[in-house]
Amino acid sequence: QVQLVESGGGLVQAGGSLKLSCAASGSIFSIYAMGWYRQAPGKERELVAAITRGGTTNYAASVKGRFTISRDNAKNTVCLQMNSLEPEDTAVYYCNANIRPNELLRGMDYWGKGTLVTVSS
Repeated sequence: QVQLVESGGGLVQAGGSLKLSCAASGSIFSIYAMGWYRQAPGKERELVAAITRGGTTNYAASVKGRFTISRDNAKNTVCLQMNSLEPEDTAVYYCNANIRPNELLRGMDYWGKGTLVTVSS
């Protein structure tokens, strides 16, 4: 079984910062892309940022310049540093990873349970 566990959400004032972390554990042969998605009330889940195993990053236009994604391949972790937070960033943030559980299986998408980020104005 593969698990993704997020941490670091909470309440912050506009202009503040938060850092989200996600750790993958369980049966892991290899981890390919990792990323963060978010879902605000009444809206669809959207990609926030993603990072390949080699470190290539991709950001949503709304967070570019404010958020930074990073990963530690040795520790199977991915982090999202969020600066200059805005009320519009309020959402449940989900960790996502494409993981190959063993050498017999292809990579599959796994999701964490989510962590709530609330930005007050």
